[in-house]
Amino acid sequence: MPIATADHPRHPLRSRARVLLASVFGPYARDDEFGSRRVNPMELYQNQVTRTQGVFSLRMFHRSWGLMLIQANVDAPCTVLDFPSLERFEAELRANEYDVVGIGAIPPNVGKVAAMCELVRRLRPRVTLVVGGHVANHPDIHRLVDCDHVVGGEGVGWFRRFLGEDDSRPIRHPLIVSGLGTRILGVPGPRGRGETAATVIPSVGCPLGCDFCATSSMFGGKGRSVSFYQSADELFDLLLQIEGAMGVRSFFVMDENFLLHRRRALRLLELMREHERSWSLLVFSSANALRQYSMDELVSLGVSWAWLGLEGEGAAYGKLRGTDTRQLVAELQSHGIRVLGSTIIGLPEHTPSNIDRAIEHAAAHDADFHQFMLYTPVPGTPLWKEQRALGTLLAEDECPSADVHGQTRFNYRHPHIRDGQEGEMLLRAFRRDFERNGPSIVRMLRTLLRGVRRHRHHSERRVRERFARESQSLGGSYAGVLWAAERWYPRGSATRSRIRAVRKEAVREFGWRSGTAGRVLGPAILAAMHLEERRLRRGWTYEPPTFYETNRPEEAGRTTSGEARSLCRWVAPRVGRDSVARTA
Repeated sequence: MPIATADHPRHPLRSRARVLLASVFGPYARDDEFGSRRVNPMELYQNQVTRTQGVFSLRMFHRSWGLMLIQANVDAPCTVLDFPSLERFEAELRANEYDVVGIGAIPPNVGKVAAMCELVRRLRPRVTLVVGGHVANHPDIHRLVDCDHVVGGEGVGWFRRFLGEDDSRPIRHPLIVSGLGTRILGVPGPRGRGETAATVIPSVGCPLGCDFCATSSMFGGKGRSVSFYQSADELFDLLLQIEGAMGVRSFFVMDENFLLHRRRALRLLELMREHERSWSLLVFSSANALRQYSMDELVSLGVSWAWLGLEGEGAAYGKLRGTDTRQLVAELQSHGIRVLGSTIIGLPEHTPSNIDRAIEHAAAHDADFHQFMLYTPVPGTPLWKEQRALGTLLAEDECPSADVHGQTRFNYRHPHIRDGQEGEMLLRAFRRDFERNGPSIVRMLRTLLRGVRRHRHHSERRVRERFARESQSLGGSYAGVLWAAERWYPRGSATRSRIRAVRKEAVREFGWRSGTAGRVLGPAILAAMHLEERRLRRGWTYEPPTFYETNRPEEAGRTTSGEARSLCRWVAPRVGRDSVARTA
């Protein structure tokens, strides 16, 4: 296979070019002239899922996985600077010579990308500037941003060809901790080796091609995706290596529809059984994909968490056809599978008079977590193209790119919802779900208890071991969480009663350990909750730390601005090849 097509750009230094890959600069959780928005922090859950849950909101950050994947898969010396400040980005440019600078972003951050490119042009005018990620679909990217190349779609192959490298080589997978800086109830989450799931990226894109889906559009649209690991054997080997390198047995499978490939999933189950792997898989899925499997197959495969697109009552998406989503969610939960439901506010049929019914339908699912997003035409999607053809898209001066993130307002004229009503409707959905169903952390523990009760005597030892592992904190720290959460609410409230029922069930299941842990740990957690509430009331926000990494062992430890480069770590599939895991 050729390493570059005739019309593909190629850097003259090829793999000798020194590359810097950077995410856009912070801080993020504030309103500023570059396009940061306080309502759109660098926290997925606080931004889109537990937004109105206060001290109960799950706080965490996720690395820029695309940049890490590119870095692990080029032979050229490559540095990643993730979550820098603008000053830190400038210091890096001044202190080190680079031939290529790549910046990854989403459309709301186009102003930050423009500022970074301007800085590169001023300080390093000979550098080749590459911009990629979802921001590549911004309709005015070439006018707003001074760069040499805009890369839409999958970046590993593009960079390999650009650097004159073999783009047919197997994909090396970086070792990725799925969530960083986890915090809830004012208490930091576990930070030890193997305590947090590893992220695994089998493919990018989604063949279902929903009209609003930016990810599907970015990687080919309906019927297409880009697969990095085709076979279950290859994927199993990858998971096995990541388990050994990171000490994990939980994997966040970053694949928009992992279970859609039934043959691969069942072969993976066969291998897990053969090798007695007691793994937990946290997956994205659609209703039609889940319905391909029996509940026993899902449980045996280790599916412990499913991010499920519910979209809305009567939503005209094929992936939901023929499915009673409330029944499906309840059945999954009865087997201990935690569900994060995703609902759209502002579908074409939504009006001010029926939106409360739509919100109530969503809340009635009683999903463990619930994401709410506005129906937003993101650049590049079929929905955006449709609204452009209809002439309903708002101009930049009417709705700046920085506000097109699905959590504030529409960037088009909705047929029924006008005058900014959508922002209040969205908040109403978050609040109603929280009011009706209580804190997500408690719902999650309730579902876990259901799974333990149902499968404590499962015929497979590895399944019994998984449930025992996942639930062990119900006899420890989670018992303290339930004790404190119960006392957060006033006596006689429905939410307090629901939490008490879960706490008592945990005590019945785990005995004196759970009761004692609750009484010992609970008061300290409750005190931390009150401190956190005061911080948040004063406007406290969280920002991710900066990560500074190289793919060259000889460069590890070198410092810039007092910060030492760490060495990126990766594994490579060995099935049918002589590749070995690199865990230096």
